[in-house]
Amino acid sequence: MFTREISLIGNKNFDEIQKKCVCVIGIGGVGGHAIETLVRAGIKHIIIVDYDIVDITNKNRQIIALDSTIGKKKTDVMKERILEINKDAEVIIIDEKINNDNIDIIFNYKIDYLIDACDTVSVKKELIKQCLKRNIKFISSMGTGNKLDPSKLQICDIRKTNYDPLAKIIRKFVKDEKINNQVMVVSSNECPKKIKGNISSISYVPAVAGILCASYVINNIIEMVSDKND
Repeated sequence: MFTREISLIGNKNFDEIQKKCVCVIGIGGVGGHAIETLVRAGIKHIIIVDYDIVDITNKNRQIIALDSTIGKKKTDVMKERILEINKDAEVIIIDEKINNDNIDIIFNYKIDYLIDACDTVSVKKELIKQCLKRNIKFISSMGTGNKLDPSKLQICDIRKTNYDPLAKIIRKFVKDEKINNQVMVVSSNECPKKIKGNISSISYVPAVAGILCASYVINNIIEMVSDKND
């Protein structure tokens, strides 16, 4: 299954990828594509966190949203999809709405990497604090709504973001908390479209954001192997 990837990155890197456990919080447009990319890249140990069900309005951007999955729990649908890709994957489901009071349930597991693809600002802030406290590598997805250009997405430290309303809030939080560590995010420097009503989205922007989050994890694992061998 992974022969073409192994020929690209080598057995040592691939073996290390298979050992790591990644937690993804939020199975939406960003999180679903992040999970799919991780599993197809060889991540076997994965924790998926969401409380919601698949809705018809998810079909324009969420990889698990199909006519056949509407009304089903996102975690159940995502787990089934993961096992269809790799039957040997070990999938842990946390079917909970994460908030600051129950966030510790995530950290009952040994996590090597965490991808924050949730929508709740207070949870994003707490995840940053907890990951730094516990020395867990992480990346957080910023806003992808009301944007059309996926080429404007980038992996960067939160301090280098602009034109992203959500990133602005997190930047202030990092400054106010006097956090000196890197806080890696996926953020777009595209100015969001001014649209009345709910935040709008298109299929490919959150998808690319999710793929970038996953690429950060995989490339970081490969870099760590390289550093060990130097």
